[in-house]
Amino acid sequence: MELIADILLAAGALGAGFYCLVLSRRLKRFNDLEKGVGGAVAVLSSQVDDLNKSLVAARKMSDGSSQALEQLTGRAESVAHKLELMMASMHDIAPQQEAQAQPEATEENDALAEAYEADAQAEVTEDVAEPEPQEEAKPAGLMFVRHSRNQNRVA
Repeated sequence: MELIADILLAAGALGAGFYCLVLSRRLKRFNDLEKGVGGAVAVLSSQVDDLNKSLVAARKMSDGSSQALEQLTGRAESVAHKLELMMASMHDIAPQQEAQAQPEATEENDALAEAYEADAQAEVTEDVAEPEPQEEAKPAGLMFVRHSRNQNRVA
């Protein structure tokens, strides 16, 4: 009986040793840096490093762009405020002073006025089928037109 127990014990030890040998080979192939999971982990690790670097660079660029945009927005708001003040101050100018304060038209202003008139005439010829009521003639080359305060009031 002892002999049979020893033989079974030796066979079990040899089976366990063979099983450990097979497992060690599989584990080596599993952790191989070129083909196995170890290689995949190494590739993914390098990709994560590259993504972190590009993320840091993108964050720096976006911070710089947002600061520049904030500065430009601030400048635009200040200019808009100045323009609003200028427009408001134009309503305070008396009509006689406005006529005297306008400089004489230059050749460039004349050319712009002719171009505006030509555009207006082209639009009028296109809309001949639908006549519209005529309004006051407005100067074509001027950017700002002073309207009489009495015209806008309803009696």
